[in-house]
Amino acid sequence: MTPAASSNADAAALQAIAARAVALVEDGVTVGLGSGRAASAFIEALGARVRAGLRVRGVATSEASAALARRLGIPLTGIEEDVELALTVDGADEVAPNLDVVKGRGGALVRERIVAAASRRQVILVGPDKLVTRLGERGTVPVEYVPMAEGLVLRRLKALGLRPELRTAAGTPFVSDNGNRIFDCHLPAPLLDGHAARALEADLHAIAGVVDTGLFLGTAERVLVGHRDGKVDELTRGTT
Repeated sequence: MTPAASSNADAAALQAIAARAVALVEDGVTVGLGSGRAASAFIEALGARVRAGLRVRGVATSEASAALARRLGIPLTGIEEDVELALTVDGADEVAPNLDVVKGRGGALVRERIVAAASRRQVILVGPDKLVTRLGERGTVPVEYVPMAEGLVLRRLKALGLRPELRTAAGTPFVSDNGNRIFDCHLPAPLLDGHAARALEADLHAIAGVVDTGLFLGTAERVLVGHRDGKVDELTRGTT
């Protein structure tokens, strides 16, 4: 397959899962807008529905997603005390068979967590390349932390057997939308199961200065898997 054909096939897969996700959005609801390529495809599809008359409000998980939503005419709002989001649509970096996921390699994990927690449902959009047998098979687990705590966090991460690598951008430390930094943590081995993932999550959250991690465990209601031929597989928690 040529590079152009491959790009077109990837675009078809994204459009297919975005269209399936948009069909879940009812008129008059508030929707969480995720970050990354798959989420951007959803925002594009949602924008088209809004221009056709659908009434929704969005809560963005990143400045980039907010800018895209504004450009497409999707009204944005904040998470007020009396606001519950009907659903959040987002991407993921890895998806385990039990629908636990790793997120945050794009750097928006804290806001993604907050928006997901404020939502009744979280729908994850991925390609088949993101499906793994065990979390940590294909990459790192991001850990966002307050810069003041860098030395302490680094020491504690190493004590857990992890190999932290400071995320950089253009040769300088990456700064999240929240003003924090991120360690991308290489695991000594993929996580054995959901219990191991939850144990690691608890250990990471126990470190003073850690704001959040890329382990999103038990948050996804369903995962839509888009294929290059336009086919969409739907995985639902408890049926995988």
